[in-house]
Amino acid sequence: MSAWTAVLHRLDAYERLVRLDKPIGSLLLLWPTLWALWIAADGSPPFSMLAMFVVGTLLMRSAGCAINDWADRDFDAQVERTKNRPLAAGEIEPWEALVVGTVLALLALMLILPLNALTKWLSIPAVLIAASYPFAKRFLSLPQAYLGIAFSFGIPMAFAAVANYVPPLAWMLLLGNFFWIIAYDTEYALADYPDDIRIGIRTSAITFGRHAVRAVVICYALALLILAGIGFWLRLGALFYAGLLAAAALGRYHYTLIRELDRGRCFRAFLHNTWFGFAVFAGIATDYAWQMSAWPRAW
Repeated sequence: MSAWTAVLHRLDAYERLVRLDKPIGSLLLLWPTLWALWIAADGSPPFSMLAMFVVGTLLMRSAGCAINDWADRDFDAQVERTKNRPLAAGEIEPWEALVVGTVLALLALMLILPLNALTKWLSIPAVLIAASYPFAKRFLSLPQAYLGIAFSFGIPMAFAAVANYVPPLAWMLLLGNFFWIIAYDTEYALADYPDDIRIGIRTSAITFGRHAVRAVVICYALALLILAGIGFWLRLGALFYAGLLAAAALGRYHYTLIRELDRGRCFRAFLHNTWFGFAVFAGIATDYAWQMSAWPRAW
C-alpha cells in the first residue's frame, strides 16, 4: 500500500468514525435546534447565527460519534450492525478516536465565541452531557432519557443566543423533543435488541420489554401534544398544525414498521424520523413566513 493510499484509507476511516456517510444523527440533532431558532427569532433568525448552529450541530454530533465509538469499541465488535465500524474493526487506534472527538468538540466551542455569555455557559453542560452519554448505558436502565437531554441542549442554547435568556417555553420545547427522542431511540434499540441482551447493554427497549412498542407510541403522542400546546400558546396557525398532522401520520407509519419487532423494519422506522423532525420544522417555518407576509396587508 502506497503512502497516498494509506492516507486516503485513514481519512475514509475517520469519515466513517464521525458518520459523515450517515447524516441521520446530525439531522435528528439539527431539526429541534432549528425549531428553537425559528421560534426564538419569530421566524427570522440571523443568517450568521443559523450557519453557526448548523455547523456547530454537525461538529458536535461528529465529536459525539467519535467518543461513543471509543467508549463502545469492545461492545460494537459484538453487535452485527456495528461490528464494521472503524474502531471496532481495528482500522484505527482508540487514541485516534479521542483526538478526533476532542478536536471537533473544540472547533464547535470556538464557533460560539462571538455569542453572549449565557450561550457560552450553556455550552459547558451540553458538552459534558454529550461526552458522558456513551457511559450511561452501563448504569442507567433508560439511557435514552439521558440522550434525550444531550440531544436537546441546542434548544435552550438557541433561545439564549437569540434572546439572551431561556424562557419557560424553551424548556417545554425541550420536553417535547425529549419524548420524541425516547420514541426514535427506542426504535433504534429494538433493532439491536438480541445483541444488547447478549452483551449486557441496558436500553429502553429492554427496560420496556413487551411494552416497548406501546411506549414508543405514547412518547410520540406526548411529543405531539406538547408541540401542539406550544403552537397554541404562540398563536401559530393552520400551517403549523398541518406540519404536526404530517408528523403524526409519520408516527403512525412508524408504528406499522415496529409493531412486529422485526429488526430491519425497526431500524427503518428510526431512520425515517428525520421526516418527522422536518415536518414539524416545515410547519413552524411556513407558518411564521405566512404571518410575516400577511402582516403588511392586514395592517
